[in-house]
Amino acid sequence: MYEKIIEWFENNGPTLISSVLIFAIGIIISKIMLKITSKALSKSRLDPMGHAFLLSVLKVSFYALVVIITLSKLGVPTTSIIAVLSAAGLAVSLALKDNLSNVAGGFILMFIRPFKVGDYISVGQKEGTVNAISIMHTRLLTIDNKVVLIPNATVTNGIITNYTVEEKRRLEQHYSVAYSSDFEEVKEAILSVLRSDERFLAVPDAPMIVMDSHNASSLGIMLRVWVNQKDYWPMYFDLFRRVKEAFDKAGIQIPFDQLDVHLDGGDK
Repeated sequence: MYEKIIEWFENNGPTLISSVLIFAIGIIISKIMLKITSKALSKSRLDPMGHAFLLSVLKVSFYALVVIITLSKLGVPTTSIIAVLSAAGLAVSLALKDNLSNVAGGFILMFIRPFKVGDYISVGQKEGTVNAISIMHTRLLTIDNKVVLIPNATVTNGIITNYTVEEKRRLEQHYSVAYSSDFEEVKEAILSVLRSDERFLAVPDAPMIVMDSHNASSLGIMLRVWVNQKDYWPMYFDLFRRVKEAFDKAGIQIPFDQLDVHLDGGDK
């Protein structure tokens, strides 16, 4: 038995030792490559949550390559190994098709960055503040503090509206005044409100006040004015109150629906 072991080592020892060296050196090189990749990712725009996922994929790929090279050195047919790995990969891909689509969508969002954490967006019928962007889902926080998880594939395949990406935003409001109202007086009342608050901006365009409709019992007035992004909602709600006060002060009537009823006496 001892002689057989010695003979086996004499015949296969060099191949075994070289295979072990290839495996060890391959693992060391893989770890070095992973460290270099990790440093590169830390300086990229990729979301930190994507770092670990990408590194794990690369780690499995590097180690699988080392194992294939080692087994090839030992005389194991590499075509069989690759065929088995390909079949296994295809089976996993089919089983996780939807999840892989979400993962791909996550990487698209992290590289293209149509929005970032803290932005207020709408996707399809859902909208809210972006709370987190993970590999699988985009997490929104609605204005009533609900958490909405949207699959990344849905996000990347849908229409995304980002409300906070720009520094300025145009505020638009509509008012109704009586047909007897003088348009210039209405316009001046609204301008008096805008002039009293420096948060209303004159750039990129001056405020626009126009008559935009003739309704059944009122004239439609439209206001468009620019504000800073952070002031949009406070100014939006405050403006309704202040315009109403300006109309009251100027004697401008805001009509309301009325119903005239005519009674037919008929035969008594």
